[in-house]
Amino acid sequence: MTLKGHVLRPGGTIGVPAPASAYHNRSEVLRGVEWWESHGYKVKLGRNIFARDAYVAGSPEGRAQDLMDMFTDDEVDVVHCFQGGYGSAQTIEHLDFDAIRANPKALIGYSDITALHTALRHYTELVTFYGPGLAGVNDKETKKFTQERLLEALTTEGPLGEVPRDPENDYIRSFGGGTVKAPMVGGCLWLLCQAIGTPWQPDFAGKVFFFEDVEAPPWYIDGFLNQMRQAGMLDEVVGVVVGELEKCDWSEERPEFPQSLSIEDVLERYIEPLGVPALYGYPLGHGERLCTIPLGVSVVLNGDQRSLTIEEPALLE
Repeated sequence: MTLKGHVLRPGGTIGVPAPASAYHNRSEVLRGVEWWESHGYKVKLGRNIFARDAYVAGSPEGRAQDLMDMFTDDEVDVVHCFQGGYGSAQTIEHLDFDAIRANPKALIGYSDITALHTALRHYTELVTFYGPGLAGVNDKETKKFTQERLLEALTTEGPLGEVPRDPENDYIRSFGGGTVKAPMVGGCLWLLCQAIGTPWQPDFAGKVFFFEDVEAPPWYIDGFLNQMRQAGMLDEVVGVVVGELEKCDWSEERPEFPQSLSIEDVLERYIEPLGVPALYGYPLGHGERLCTIPLGVSVVLNGDQRSLTIEEPALLE
């Protein structure tokens, strides 16, 4: 049974754990806090938010405890992960999923946070949100589109409706026609593949499979999709949504092979043969704009009209 948190109300509290990589400059934390406060919300930082152990924010146990504290703290309304990077999967074995199930809240994050999206779905069926971390929500490069879609996703009562295209590049490529209605799940392709063979290996049967990635050249994407295909993970997929594959196409800076398929060549090789509605090009990923979307709720994917519509409420009123 799908589990949902509640709509974020004015004056609510945002809890911030750092389950993956650590801060580099303290202002990465401060400017994110100030952005939430400027919109009338309170922020509660994890006890280990400023912990740092090379490329992760402290020990796996400490990072997991901060996650648990945010879910079990009655004052916290939303769990907004600090950022991705690396390390979320290390926390999974230290989480109390029964306690999380008893305290359902919206969790937001992307990239490496895919590990948590995947494990939480497996163990609790909690609807989570693929969106920017606290470190990125008020970065100097962050667009209003990204900020507005985050707020809309967390404060909307009812379905979020059609997922918008990038306002500066509205082209969507279709790799399969037809229409399907099903829950959408997924995340960063690299992290989804890292979960293969774990107890929380993603289950895409009867689902719309969403993925995106960054700085993964065509042969990486080829290898990831080939592994999933050979593992039988794509056999019962009913639809595919490919977000941005940012900096994944061939470039002179990374010409590993003298000849290379393009990213679209790879998608044609693996996605088209599935024979399901499939779209590519939404601002879902590591590009200039990130549209926050819920994972685990029902969507309508129309490969002919090239539209993706979230038709099930992601949060309780």
